[in-house]
Amino acid sequence: MRKIAARSDLDAVLARADGVLTRLEQWLPAPPAAVDWKASIAFRWRRKGEHAQLEPIHQVHRIDLRDLHGIDEQKKLVEQNTRQFVEGLPANNVLLTGARGTGKSSMVKALLNKYAPRGMRLIEVEKRDLTDLPDIVELIHARPERFVLYCDDLSFEADEPGYKALKVVLDGSIAAASENCLIYATSNRRHLMPEFMQENLEYKHVGEEIHPGETSEEKVSLSERFGLWVSFYPFDQDEYLSIVRVWLEHFKVSGVKSAEVEHAALNWALTRGSRSGRVAWQFARDWAGRSRLSRRK
Repeated sequence: MRKIAARSDLDAVLARADGVLTRLEQWLPAPPAAVDWKASIAFRWRRKGEHAQLEPIHQVHRIDLRDLHGIDEQKKLVEQNTRQFVEGLPANNVLLTGARGTGKSSMVKALLNKYAPRGMRLIEVEKRDLTDLPDIVELIHARPERFVLYCDDLSFEADEPGYKALKVVLDGSIAAASENCLIYATSNRRHLMPEFMQENLEYKHVGEEIHPGETSEEKVSLSERFGLWVSFYPFDQDEYLSIVRVWLEHFKVSGVKSAEVEHAALNWALTRGSRSGRVAWQFARDWAGRSRLSRRK
């Protein structure tokens, strides 16, 4: 009888434990779903609590390389590298740096649209998730596609964990190297980290040469791991007005070379403190919209 009672008590305890576990499971996040690689040409690495997964981007920004003006040399360099990569040839990780609004991120999107039919795919990774890069590489290393891991507007402060994680992947460590992926990053900072006046005091003269201090060397060490550096510069007035005309023609606006349009475009740039492709596009959208609205009155 005692054995029967003990067994009955054990069964009751197990039943209660099973009930507790069932209730706990309802509060736990579901495991990440398998990636649907056919759902899109671009994906975003998204972390939710303890779980992270690739999510397809269904509304991919459609930009044509021919729509990017004033950056012909930059396009030539980055497209050549991308074509090598897509065709399975040696290619470099790319760092696009320079003035804001000059086409850095637009170029990456345009290259995706051009080379997606040939197997190029893009995975957007936020700076805070760079520590997950080895996991992303492990997820895609056996895939037949060619992946660009894309980090937009990248910069670091001292001792950020993503800084070291990116260095590891760029170095091609044994845990992170993968032949079918590259990293393309855009930044307003050439060395990806802030530079301070006091760091100049660390420079030393050795004979006739100037050698940077340890702080400067550490900051340069990350950007140097990108094999291809491409710099973007602010446009001069003529280049800016030329891009304005291109976008006005895109919106089917007449009189794109009129003095009125040019004056308005220059004032628009002045209020924003920048002559860039982005500012030209924004002006063209505003001018086209107001022109069409005035005709309806």
